[in-house]
Amino acid sequence: MDSATALVSSEPLDPTLGARAPSPMFDLIELLFFAYRDFVGDADRLLETYGFGRAHHRVLHFVYRQPGLTVAELLDILKITKQSLNRVMKDLLDVGFIEVRSGASDRRHRLLFASVAGGQLALELACLQSERFRSTLKTLAPSSHEAATDFLLGVVDPTERSKVTRLVWGAPAAQRARAAE
Repeated sequence: MDSATALVSSEPLDPTLGARAPSPMFDLIELLFFAYRDFVGDADRLLETYGFGRAHHRVLHFVYRQPGLTVAELLDILKITKQSLNRVMKDLLDVGFIEVRSGASDRRHRLLFASVAGGQLALELACLQSERFRSTLKTLAPSSHEAATDFLLGVVDPTERSKVTRLVWGAPAAQRARAAE
């Protein structure tokens, strides 16, 4: 079978095994694409009024949710370069949505906090996106929120799951914020 035939076959060859590989799950791949497109589209429209994009949203979201986050921790969460972060941070600092404070125990640490205005925008964006989830979950079985949570966490790289779990449901950032004040 030539490579062109393998591409259109329902079960393409797995070159590492020399056998048929499972068929791509195009339905889930495409549904996730369209769900994400519409999910971020709600926020995109509001962000446009500030001249911001998705990178600004991600930074503001995690700084708001994890007060006292360090720049290094934010870079690790977002998996971006310091250069990429610097441009976005400059924009958010210039409009006063994020504040940088020195650490209490180590003044060299740059701790990030959302300002009151930044927190209000982060919360408004989260409420917009939460409404899409609420309206969908209302139409599904009562256990759907838990099933969706399990599914999404399962999609996260296994080496990152414990870190993501701590970020989403843990308290270390709240303790760090109190220590920084």
